[in-house]
Amino acid sequence: MKVIIDTNLWISFLIGKRLSVLKSVLTNSNLTFFVCHELLEEIHHISSKHKIRKYVNENDVVDTFIIINKFCKYADIDKKAVSPVRDTKDLYLLSLADTVQADYILTGDKDLLTLQIHNQTKIVTYSEFQAIIKD
Repeated sequence: MKVIIDTNLWISFLIGKRLSVLKSVLTNSNLTFFVCHELLEEIHHISSKHKIRKYVNENDVVDTFIIINKFCKYADIDKKAVSPVRDTKDLYLLSLADTVQADYILTGDKDLLTLQIHNQTKIVTYSEFQAIIKD
């Protein structure tokens, strides 16, 4: 399965000191995780904000990028998604999904979750995904 993890989940796991939980999913040999330039930039931008830095330090952020580099494949977006998504800033995720033909986008973003599916890609919460891969 090809999977994309949205920035809000990376940041949530970073703040919650739960990267090890996420790492256990990333090491599943049946799953391939993808990132792109835009996703990496957004993680960097959000993790640099003062309100986030109250909860995490630079080493935590560095560890997150080490995990991403170790367990995720990088892809350049070569398809531009067209979608009725409410927040156009999320179009890059849908474009990445189209580019790599992702099976899932994992997110906590209500704007994306309301779509439920984009072309071949199901849009689910982390909890929903956990249930899917346990079956």
